[in-house]
Amino acid sequence: MRIRTALAVTAAAAGTLAAIATAPAQATEYSSALKIKGVQYDAPGRDSNSCSSGNTKNEYLTIKNYSSSTTVNLKGYVVKDATGNKFTFPANHYLEPGDSVKLRGGHGTDSDAGNVVYRQNCNFIWNNDKDSIYLYKSSGARADVHSYTKSANDRDGNGYITYHG
Repeated sequence: MRIRTALAVTAAAAGTLAAIATAPAQATEYSSALKIKGVQYDAPGRDSNSCSSGNTKNEYLTIKNYSSSTTVNLKGYVVKDATGNKFTFPANHYLEPGDSVKLRGGHGTDSDAGNVVYRQNCNFIWNNDKDSIYLYKSSGARADVHSYTKSANDRDGNGYITYHG
């Protein structure tokens, strides 16, 4: 987990300095019905990004609509990692209240009924040791963000981390 610290210098009568630490990026709650539910950042098996025989389909991000009343269209939403690799949902995909979608690597057929969208790219997006996951609304506003390290966040070592339950 990365913690960013900001220093604020205050000129007091005694000339003391005060340090104020800001909260980790993932502690911020954004105004969004959609949140990152979890990530299978390390696909089971030996990593292979071969489109014909690889396992990039087994690396996925689960996004959930936590609203109790609003259906959300994912078209235009963006998912990024720490280095700027990104995926933009290109088509209408509706998440009703309580529904979730798995954004999978590899090639496949997107399905509203199956709640799956494929990145149509056989390269892995999430690092196996540490990374940050950013979810942006179609407006460009940040919807959710989480950072992880394998050693700190994946206690059972299965390559999956749960965030918003």
